[in-house]
Amino acid sequence: MEKQHGDGTVGKALEVLDLVASFERPVRFAELQSRAPYPKATLYRLMQTLTNQGMLQFDPDRQSYTLGMRLVRMAHSAWRQSALAPIARDAVDRLSLDVGHTVHLAQLDNAHVIYVDKRNARTPIAMYSEAGKVGPAYCTGVGKAMLAFLPEKDLNAALPQQSYHRFTDHTLTTPDALRQELVAIRSRGYAFDREEHEPGIICVALPILSRRGRVLGSLSITSTTAQTDLDGLAALAPRIRAAAEEIASAVEDWRFPEQSIGEEVA
Repeated sequence: MEKQHGDGTVGKALEVLDLVASFERPVRFAELQSRAPYPKATLYRLMQTLTNQGMLQFDPDRQSYTLGMRLVRMAHSAWRQSALAPIARDAVDRLSLDVGHTVHLAQLDNAHVIYVDKRNARTPIAMYSEAGKVGPAYCTGVGKAMLAFLPEKDLNAALPQQSYHRFTDHTLTTPDALRQELVAIRSRGYAFDREEHEPGIICVALPILSRRGRVLGSLSITSTTAQTDLDGLAALAPRIRAAAEEIASAVEDWRFPEQSIGEEVA
């Protein structure tokens, strides 16, 4: 029996796009069918529609699908309109030069973290994160910093979407443990990653908040246990806060520019 989705055909089509993207390479119909929750005929119809609309591209020689150029154009537009990276670039550059550690800029995407920018340390260190990559929210500093400042309704929706997979001995693996951590983060104003996602990797992170307290993103400084400790990173929190406030102000000035007296609102 075909799975029912509340968002109808549009929701199904978006799920198919996500599925194609998840392969990160050209993919054949049979591979998609093995993972898709739809009957073969439904999946084929969705693929045809997406291809006709330029959201997917079909290679008849290899009999494979890739994301289409129309989607690429939309992605570039979304990046310019929604990603913090272009607006935050100067502030991130200055923070990176100031502290010498790895700096991450992140946003929430469906209760998960998407890294939208990164500056490597003076001595680069190997780690999971890179710009454009999606990571877990419950066990990263940037993720917890954002979760801690969400409205209760949004937090209640985000917590069940975490996997709570144990990456290290320090990973928080239950919603209750995470909630307790988020209360502490909100109280002190910044979050730590205590080797919760990767062994030896630690960070301090602060949310980027609008004037009304809405979460816009998060900014972190990351290092290793061989180079520093949590107290050393915590001492850098004021510098992150200054950069986060600068970014928040730039975002709001860009999205909601001050109007001249007498100027009408459209």
